[in-house]
Amino acid sequence: MAVVALALVAGGIWYWQQRKAAASEGVYRTAQVERGNIRVAISSTGTLSATSTVIVGSQISGQVTAVLVDFNSQVKKGDVLARIDPSTYEAQIEQGAAQIASAQASLRQSQATLANAELDYRRKADLGRQQLVAQSDVDLARSALDQARAQVNAAQAQIRQQTASTQTTRVNLDRTVIRSPVDGVVLTRTIEQGQTVAASLQAPELFTIAEDLSKMKIELAVDEADIGQVKVGQEVSFTVDAFADRQFRGKVEQVRLSATTTSNVVTYPVVVSVDNSDQTLLPGLTVNAEIEVSRRDNVLKIGNAALRYKPTGEDANAQATAAAAAGTQRAGGGIGDDLAAVAAGLKLAAPQQAAFDAALTAMRERQAARTAQVRQQTGGMFGGGPGPGGGGVRVAGGGAGGNVQAQIRQRMAERMQQDFAAFRATLDEAQAARWDSELKTLVGARRAPIYKLVGGRPQMVQVRIGASDGSATEVSGDIKEGDVVVIGERARE
Repeated sequence: MAVVALALVAGGIWYWQQRKAAASEGVYRTAQVERGNIRVAISSTGTLSATSTVIVGSQISGQVTAVLVDFNSQVKKGDVLARIDPSTYEAQIEQGAAQIASAQASLRQSQATLANAELDYRRKADLGRQQLVAQSDVDLARSALDQARAQVNAAQAQIRQQTASTQTTRVNLDRTVIRSPVDGVVLTRTIEQGQTVAASLQAPELFTIAEDLSKMKIELAVDEADIGQVKVGQEVSFTVDAFADRQFRGKVEQVRLSATTTSNVVTYPVVVSVDNSDQTLLPGLTVNAEIEVSRRDNVLKIGNAALRYKPTGEDANAQATAAAAAGTQRAGGGIGDDLAAVAAGLKLAAPQQAAFDAALTAMRERQAARTAQVRQQTGGMFGGGPGPGGGGVRVAGGGAGGNVQAQIRQRMAERMQQDFAAFRATLDEAQAARWDSELKTLVGARRAPIYKLVGGRPQMVQVRIGASDGSATEVSGDIKEGDVVVIGERARE
């Protein structure tokens, strides 16, 4: 009978506890910790355009006598696009040829005068030496010779001048034929046959030619708050209204420094290269793009509502009492597991893995010893010393300021580098670069409290938070897949 009585009492207690837990769980809105992928993307809009666009103009004025291409015409370099009336320049060339002939006749005449002057000077110079003529006659003969030479030089200069002028006219005559400077397709045509173009201060635009539509570019306007996350080589996915059922891809090619301010909003141009081998995309289309700045695969994640939840009323008092009695949660808890995951991704050789295991074991032993020492010194009231990877950084409850937290992170980073220096020395260049990057991310990660539902009551744990896509956030620390976290409270009756 005693055994039966004890069984009934135990059953009653179990039933009462289950009823209480169920009632408590009914008070809270909860969600489970899941494992999955998180993709962080920046949204922006832009316009498609050809990689290289050439504007063809006219350097001369005149009436257009022929237009040989139209919109969308495929052209090759050197193909004739249009012709301008050449009659003015042809007449100028004939006039220049006549002037050159006249200058050549003047040159021959001057050369004859020069020859006569040379003979006359030689005769008078001989007579002068014999004192048969006056010295003044010799001087006059020398002066006539110099004048004849000057006339020859002037005639030769006039011929060169007329030749250059005629050559300029020939160049302008050649410019009456408008040719394509590149291979491509005609995007725009702004002239018609019979139209007169006037090239005064600047060349009028006649055609716009896209050099190669198999490769295009998008110029996105990215907000200043997001530009720091954009890097060359990142993947870009985008859609266009013309093909709403398709998604296209590209890559960030250039992040330009020339900021633009519109209505006090600062944006930076980001150039995205796009493969358009199938000629589907057209210049000028408006695109809605997403730049993938981060992607985390197979990570623990929770809904963002769990990060916003804070207990109220009795739950808040219970959490404060529990934290004072049992010690605050360690901000760096679980970093050893994160380091093990990083090492697994490095594909370590056996000696490298042995070095990592030794460093990780030493770190955990030192952390445990430090925690025990702090608890002994404080009489067990507070736990979790500031050992490597874990302790001392409290986010909730009015914790340390930003400068103190930065100093703590710096000390943690230095200690981590010391602990794993021997292991890092075994890595190759690529492995070492990835290890340094992941270690920096882990140490510098932000931390926040969340509340797990344990025994029907919320229990605060500190977790490291990583990438977020706006609805879910990556977490790590004292939490595992399948844990139930509180995201809110229902109205109490």
